[in-house]
Amino acid sequence: MRPDPIQLQAAIDWSLSHETSWDRDNSDNWGIHNVDPPPWNRLLGPVHPRGPVSGVIRWRGQTLAEWGEPDRADLTFSVAKTYLALLAGVAQMRGLLPSVDEPVLRTVTGAGFEAGANRDITWRHLLQQTSEWEGSCWGVPDQVDRYRHLPYQPPREASGRKGDARPLQAPGSFWEYNDVRINQLSLALLHRFRRPLPEVFEEAVLRPLGASGDWRWQGYENSWVDIDGRRMQSVPGGTHWGGGVSISARDQALIGQLMLDEGRVGERVVVPADWIRAMREPCAIAPWYGFLIWLNGVNSVFPGASPASYFCIGAGASVVWVDPLRQLVAVVRWIDGASIDGFCRHLSAAIPAASPGAPAP
Repeated sequence: MRPDPIQLQAAIDWSLSHETSWDRDNSDNWGIHNVDPPPWNRLLGPVHPRGPVSGVIRWRGQTLAEWGEPDRADLTFSVAKTYLALLAGVAQMRGLLPSVDEPVLRTVTGAGFEAGANRDITWRHLLQQTSEWEGSCWGVPDQVDRYRHLPYQPPREASGRKGDARPLQAPGSFWEYNDVRINQLSLALLHRFRRPLPEVFEEAVLRPLGASGDWRWQGYENSWVDIDGRRMQSVPGGTHWGGGVSISARDQALIGQLMLDEGRVGERVVVPADWIRAMREPCAIAPWYGFLIWLNGVNSVFPGASPASYFCIGAGASVVWVDPLRQLVAVVRWIDGASIDGFCRHLSAAIPAASPGAPAP
């Protein structure tokens, strides 16, 4: 059955009529740092003006629709976290990350994993945001993001304000969305590759996809390290304090297609299929989350999408939606966060899912 063109247009129109309130020219200094306690409520890396609501829909491996400015390289905020997870899969394929369940300290030294409970943190803990890593990364303490709660996770009783000194738990026993700890993951991966992560990402992921060259992944003014005599910038997994990934919706859709296709481009393995499946496995204590992706199966992050769906979500909002039941990849940029589910509902109505009981394609 072909997609319903009326419902397809309704999904696009929904996004266009529910644009984010963030200024297009960044005159209000938009970002996530604004909600941090001082003195950490400032930018450490660059940001730039945004484009209009834009999107790309791919169905069965082909582009079905585009709108806005799909080729504009815009900031994608926390969608970059998923790119770190893909790079971790590349690292495993290259023998640089033998097991996600071994302590990071076993293969990474001099990167903030030597003290206290940090010694017991595994790669899985970092990838699932259960590490409880303690310290400062690039001058920002992990405490800044303690007690942080996102609208995409289940409600919980508030017991503190963001930035309060929440007592830490053992690694692996508490889930918290924490950008400082994500930046620690990025730094650890930099030490494993011993090359700038943007360089590896372009070589290992974007080129095989045939993505454009109009993208960038930038770090902070102070996030420089020397490895093997080479000065490199460690990059963040988002744009919380500026920097991060600027990329087009078209290129984001190609990355989503890679995940839908189990890490392959034609006959070429870009990321191992086992790793892509591991990314979709629910975290034991946070079943709405996998390896730096949001899962729709248990808590219905977006009820308008199928339970098989998973999402890369960045502030602003930037969304990459992958639905194996529909053979669907949808990217929508600069939509109001509270309106994402409405977009999902319209697009779900437009594109039929597989028949009940049928295997996922």
